[in-house]
Amino acid sequence: MSGYAKDCDYCRSSIAEGQRWVRQKIYNPRPDSQEAQYRHYHAEPFDREGESCWEKRQLQREMARKAA
Repeated sequence: MSGYAKDCDYCRSSIAEGQRWVRQKIYNPRPDSQEAQYRHYHAEPFDREGESCWEKRQLQREMARKAA
């Protein structure tokens, strides 16, 4: 994609052209609205990291769900 410019919603750094990424669709919680928003995450880990930003986000959600 030429001219692609998105930031990762986990680490806030840019997602460069050619990098693998994940898009999460978030629906507006209002019942009268069908608008959706999207969050973008790196799909591959950075050097010397065990998990990608997407995996880290999923782990956060799972830990929060278990704590509730």
